[in-house]
Amino acid sequence: MYQSLEEAVLDLEKHGHLIRIKEEIDPDKEMAALHLRVHEAGGPALLFENVKGSSFPAVSNVFGTLERSKFLFRSTLESVQKVMEVRNDPGTALKKPWQHISAGFAATNALPLKRKLLEPVGKQQINISDLPLIKHWPEDGGAFVTLPQVYTEDPEKPGIMNANLGMYRVQLSGNDYKLNEEIGMHYQIHRGIGVHQSKAVAKGEPLKVSIFIGGPPSHTLSAVMPLPEGLSEMTFAGLLAGRRFRYSYDKEGFAVSNDADFVITGEIYPDETKPEGPFGDHLGYYSLTHEFPLMRVKNVYARENAIWPFTVVGRPPQEDTAFGAMIHELTGDAVRQEIPGVQEVHAVDAAGVHPLLFAVGKERYTPYQETKRPAELLTIANRILGTGQLSLAKYLFITAGENVTTHKEEEFLTYVLERIQLQRDLHFQTETTIDTLDYSGTGLNTGSKVIAAAYGDKIRDLCTSVPAQFERVAGIKKSRLVMPGVVALEMEEYADAQDAEALSRRLSEKGSDETAPMLILCDDAEFLSKSISNFLWAAFTRSNPSHDIHGVNETFKHKHWGCDQLIIDARRKPHHAPPLIKDEVVEKSIERFFAPGASLEGYNF
Repeated sequence: MYQSLEEAVLDLEKHGHLIRIKEEIDPDKEMAALHLRVHEAGGPALLFENVKGSSFPAVSNVFGTLERSKFLFRSTLESVQKVMEVRNDPGTALKKPWQHISAGFAATNALPLKRKLLEPVGKQQINISDLPLIKHWPEDGGAFVTLPQVYTEDPEKPGIMNANLGMYRVQLSGNDYKLNEEIGMHYQIHRGIGVHQSKAVAKGEPLKVSIFIGGPPSHTLSAVMPLPEGLSEMTFAGLLAGRRFRYSYDKEGFAVSNDADFVITGEIYPDETKPEGPFGDHLGYYSLTHEFPLMRVKNVYARENAIWPFTVVGRPPQEDTAFGAMIHELTGDAVRQEIPGVQEVHAVDAAGVHPLLFAVGKERYTPYQETKRPAELLTIANRILGTGQLSLAKYLFITAGENVTTHKEEEFLTYVLERIQLQRDLHFQTETTIDTLDYSGTGLNTGSKVIAAAYGDKIRDLCTSVPAQFERVAGIKKSRLVMPGVVALEMEEYADAQDAEALSRRLSEKGSDETAPMLILCDDAEFLSKSISNFLWAAFTRSNPSHDIHGVNETFKHKHWGCDQLIIDARRKPHHAPPLIKDEVVEKSIERFFAPGASLEGYNF
């Protein structure tokens, strides 16, 4: 049980999970670059003791692996899992009460503890400019907080039990922000803070916001937990910490997490925005500059021996991948309780989480019929796409069957492609919402979705080499097998959709090959076929189903579109955001940390 981030850092160091970086390091890209180098190698957490321009140390990669995350919560993990099990299915406690006694004891830590004094976080008041102002990627608009816990209360029902704690991007410097006075608050659709701000706007008053940074690791994880309805993030933070969430209100009425390392308070006024971004984000591209709410800073608090936690996001896998794995450990089969018939839902990390979902459900509607076709699966699919942040997905592949798992991506997709009837089993939603960070659509937050539902017996063998179908076809520069049934077709740079449509017509004239049901148009067939992760990333982050899906032998009957071979145009388009590329000068500069006598001497990161 940690009472502070400092305690967790010292515990990690004691057990060989953390290295101190003693040399001065520049927060302008160097810290992020070193973090990325160490994380990619599966290395330890890093404590930066000497951050240029700040007196505060910083720590990263604390949650860098699932094993390290489980180590941090080793004393509370089992009891929290039991609490979640009881919360998701109260009947389990009645069936086996002796197995859930510990859950009752753990739940005593759930109720937040209100205190009068702002201690220990209120030990000193500082300015934004005193903080480690970390810029992560070359084209970032400024310094960002990447592990914030953003706290707001319901203007109509104030109080901590109706509060929201979320992890929303915070820009501290750059653009048009007045340093120490203004910061940017980037929050996306389907976020609790948006509901609170809407209510504040309706009342004609500013929304009070408190940003907690640091504190026990459980507080950070709680800010990203997809919790069941009615379970607040603060109660979960107490459960996971094994210690009640301690909070106070300052003289101006802002909530303050007593155990945080830093707290930034301020107000968001109705209709007040400023340009925020760009920012290198978790899809592996920059999210671009857009108008987002402006927060007017009131106070910045810091505890004694405060440590600034941060992470770096980019093309998966990154540290937030371990967050997702830890969430799965804690919530278990919560989604099965929420959506009847669901066996598994897997937001595919390699594709940036939100663009691509794999799901396994049950098919029980017509067991008496000999012909098997998706039925209940379509009901389940629509429930999935109407549930929380799952609704941001663009592609949902869903099936049913014994011994099918979504977590072995190539096996799962092979199973689907062996069974899907492409003339029947593709279902589109157009002009709808997608992830704010996804620029493949028709505008900010807008795009389309497709459900690919497969059920029944195997109907085809998948090709294990590139079929002859693609030999000497105009427009195809190169073809490569990605996996059984999936072929990458390299074409000229994208200009408009006409060349993809023309290719589909030429392939239709040549004759379809059902052994290759999925074709990916791309800029670089060697890259896309090099690994499954490259395929999943490029194909599903660079396409908008309604605009970029074409087909061999397309049909359109009674408003239903189908084909014999699915073509996904995953070439980069002019409206796409640029991908993240490392700064070579910075990459060379961090080599000094591996030199003889330096902090990382002897490490092969």
